[in-house]
Amino acid sequence: MGKDKHHRDWILRRCCGSIAACILTLAVLVGFIVLVIYLAIHPSKPSFYLQDVQLRNIDLSDPAISLNLQVTIASRNPNDRVGVYYKTLHVFTTYREEPITVPVELPAIYQGHKDVSVWSPVMSGESVPVGQYVADAMKQDIAAGYVLLHVKVDGRVKWKVGSWVSGGYHLFVTCPALLAASGGNVGGAFAMSATAGGVGGAGNATVSLKFAQAADCTVDV
Repeated sequence: MGKDKHHRDWILRRCCGSIAACILTLAVLVGFIVLVIYLAIHPSKPSFYLQDVQLRNIDLSDPAISLNLQVTIASRNPNDRVGVYYKTLHVFTTYREEPITVPVELPAIYQGHKDVSVWSPVMSGESVPVGQYVADAMKQDIAAGYVLLHVKVDGRVKWKVGSWVSGGYHLFVTCPALLAASGGNVGGAFAMSATAGGVGGAGNATVSLKFAQAADCTVDV
């Protein structure tokens, strides 16, 4: 009896071991196939473009910045066989690496092959605390007739091939937004105004700025 029980236990262990080895081999094989498909397709990261900036107002009367603006950002999927899911995207604006608007969530979308998607979010910041040198630099830039902002997008994307969907990848986009005083030599037809307290030591002065030109964005995935 003891020998029979020992033999049955040995057979059971062998069966469990074989099943576990088969499952592990199958998992490795599936992972290898997915990797081969991914490398064969090699999806290219999407392209982003800043098409327009409409600055409604900007207030620099305090050692903080308040502003309201609307931007138009376009994204293009350059892939022939790979779709892109955009997940949990947030857009915000910075000046000299300081955030000056509250992040705004963009709607999640699916982008098919060679498709183009456009977002036009409105962003604002009310008395956003910044370093004194940042507020002073903004006043000086407006007085000089040029202000360089950066519109940034932070979120996650997934690739889709047929019915297969990849895991999430971090997406970070940076778009330069050059605003220039009206009447200057910079081209563009996007007129806007900004109220800058203390610009040129003249209290509240109204200056007219315009979006200089559409810009390509840097994209990291």
